[in-house]
Amino acid sequence: MKHRVLVVSSANMDFVQRIDKIPSAGQTVVTDCTYSYIPGGKGANSAVAFARLGADTVFCTRVGKDSNGAALKRIYQKEGIDTRFLVEDVEKPTGLASIIVEDDGANRIIVYPGANTEISENEIEDAFTTYPDAVFLQFEIPFEAVVTAAEFAAEQNIPMFVDAGPVNGEVDLSRLKKVEILSPNESECEALTGIYPDSLENCLRACIRLCSMVEIKYVVLKLGKRGAFVYDGKYYHLVQGHKVNAVDTTAAGDVFSAAVTYAYLKKGDILEATRFANLAAALSVTKEGAFPSIPTLAEVKEFSITLKSKEQ
Repeated sequence: MKHRVLVVSSANMDFVQRIDKIPSAGQTVVTDCTYSYIPGGKGANSAVAFARLGADTVFCTRVGKDSNGAALKRIYQKEGIDTRFLVEDVEKPTGLASIIVEDDGANRIIVYPGANTEISENEIEDAFTTYPDAVFLQFEIPFEAVVTAAEFAAEQNIPMFVDAGPVNGEVDLSRLKKVEILSPNESECEALTGIYPDSLENCLRACIRLCSMVEIKYVVLKLGKRGAFVYDGKYYHLVQGHKVNAVDTTAAGDVFSAAVTYAYLKKGDILEATRFANLAAALSVTKEGAFPSIPTLAEVKEFSITLKSKEQ
């Protein structure tokens, strides 16, 4: 059975700049490294991840009525994503993310949201007419739009999954009603709770604080190469990550959150879903770019078999 997932989130074109040295203020660096334009945006990354893993994916977003927007829409449709609720904005341009990637795969990202800021209540309400099995949200669109989607989900008793990034001063988790899985990364966790999850004790403290802000069934902290920390309100588990040759971490968190949602909807087992998400995210960082790095279900399964054979 395919679960229908409604993604209400952002769409961007990514300007990816690989560099071996970050310039300081006032400095110009000339490099032989490469740059490229690659489809991205947290919402689009996750929507593509859902589609490639096998979910029936509906994407509610906004792009500009420009060449980037037209290119993105074609790509989403090629991925099999339902784009009926993608709106072309005649005034604001398609969102742009400037991504600087260092030699070790670490990235720095500046986002120009553009048309993403104009997602409206009516557009979100229309998207709910698809009768989704789950709603997937992120914070790369205005928080009021996130709250609107959360309210519709609560009214219709649809489970809501939240990738808690990026975090800014507008985020008030208490307005989200009820969350099935909340999944922040380390910096997002610190921004929300004031606690950096650098130890098991701090992971637990942060999760308890998050659960005091809004009703959450599961908190899944994304800890990068350390794996993920899962908390259900009573018990916690550290699910180990996988050692890989990281080329580019762009979209890894989006892949993880989509994968944990997809696997959880399939079987309802949060630990099994987290292990699956760790595999998907680890595989994604071995490739450059956002969309090019997002794996299919078959690729994740093959990667799992490869890892097991290496461990034996």
